[in-house]
Amino acid sequence: MKTSQIPYRDIRYFSSLIKGYLEQDPSLESLFNNYPTLENFEKQIAEKSAQKNLDKNRLVLQQVLRDQYEDLSNKASSLNNVESLADHKTFTITTGHQLNLFTGPLYFLYKIITVINLCNQLKENYPEYNFVPVYWMATEDHDFEEIKFFNFDDKKLVFEHHGEHGAVGRMSTEGLNKVKNELQLLLGKSLYAKELINLFQDSYSRSDLAQATRALAHELFKDDGLVIVEADDYRLKDLMIPFFKEELVDKLSFKRVSETLENWPNEHKVQVTPREINLFYLTDTYRARIIEKSGRYYVDENEISWTQEEIIAELEKHPERFSPNVIMRPLYQEVILPNLCYIGGGGELAYWLELKEYFKSQEIPFPMLLLRNSALLITAKQSQKIKDLGLKIADLFLERHEIDKYIAQHHSTVKIDFEDQKSFLQSQFEELYQIASQTDESFTGAVAAQERKQLKGLENLEKRLLKAQKRKQVDYIERMHELRNRLFPNDSLQERQANFSMFYKDLGPDLISILKKSLDPLEPSFTIIEL
Repeated sequence: MKTSQIPYRDIRYFSSLIKGYLEQDPSLESLFNNYPTLENFEKQIAEKSAQKNLDKNRLVLQQVLRDQYEDLSNKASSLNNVESLADHKTFTITTGHQLNLFTGPLYFLYKIITVINLCNQLKENYPEYNFVPVYWMATEDHDFEEIKFFNFDDKKLVFEHHGEHGAVGRMSTEGLNKVKNELQLLLGKSLYAKELINLFQDSYSRSDLAQATRALAHELFKDDGLVIVEADDYRLKDLMIPFFKEELVDKLSFKRVSETLENWPNEHKVQVTPREINLFYLTDTYRARIIEKSGRYYVDENEISWTQEEIIAELEKHPERFSPNVIMRPLYQEVILPNLCYIGGGGELAYWLELKEYFKSQEIPFPMLLLRNSALLITAKQSQKIKDLGLKIADLFLERHEIDKYIAQHHSTVKIDFEDQKSFLQSQFEELYQIASQTDESFTGAVAAQERKQLKGLENLEKRLLKAQKRKQVDYIERMHELRNRLFPNDSLQERQANFSMFYKDLGPDLISILKKSLDPLEPSFTIIEL
């Protein structure tokens, strides 16, 4: 195994906002709290320790987690961390993710491993404290289309479900045997095929997707003390009643986030626009927006409605029926967890950066924000192909036309670059400009026009020569594209497309070990892992 890094600034798949954040651009300083360095965690610990009602919330969280872990086996490491949550010297490092089928894209693993590795680093640097890795399951999301599939090589395995349309965590796992059978055929006789099928079977034998995903993530990381939180619980929602009430009455998240967006840097895209009320109404069959009109509250596309007094009474009686959206979910998380740092992808951090002033208005410490590790896994066979093509791994991140040009130039027997000829031509025109300066001003314009014409002609010749060489080097270019399509499917990062099973089938548990050894949570670079 060999690892190397590429700075995020050199990779086109990451937004200008995230690149600016990683470089601590002064124009973004108002959007985050403590930047994630080992030294800054001391300040974050002090801020979080002062949070109102944190000790009470710890005990509620601990009891909920005891109940949620009741039906899992091999849970000693996780339960030790659950029991430590009551201790005022225990803090969490958290990531969140949807309930993607069989973990979905590879970066599901990268998120959790970033959390685990950071906890280990913090324990080494702050031995007097405990640090618990947390995976927050997005069980209340209702976009089933996003989570119902995973990719295996060029095949898409889809869970065809035509039942409930509410929170995905509550959806039945009935019908997933068909997906298991398809996966079994694709795995064939690979080394760890049986282990993967058993993992799928054991996980999705649970009654709903929340329990299945918890079982799956626990099995992959049971020895790392990972604590998996399902926030769709009335006891945790009960802690949010004051915050939800203020949201319904005063629409504070809309006001504070809107104020932040009024001063948003023009050069960066806004990730999420807040609604007036950032809560859904949640039942077993649907999750729909709550809308206020003329002092009355409605459930979108539903006949249910309340006065303000009535909806507050409903909240106090059934807090579990109120579900935060993307704007309020971070606050929910930070209220109930003794959390120091949230780890997410670029899109997640982009919307978290909108929320600092809202957190301040709620007197909840704003967590550190850390970009999860990103990586490209390359097999030994693929590494050899890259060398045979005369490429460096970094070249594969280029746009298609750029890498085509590189291949044609690298393998051409003639020089395609006409820079020397252009320089010579420009030196000749310098003499003409000197002559022109001694005559008429109109002659200078004629010289300039002729220079542009001649340079344009050289550029056209250069393009024609490049095109000819591309035709001549078509074998190299086709081989390069075949390789690149494997490593960057759909011109996207591998981690956003491929499922872990593609690598686990040959490597087994060593895949997890390799990733843990290769990924450094506080290293702000993209990691290349040559297997």
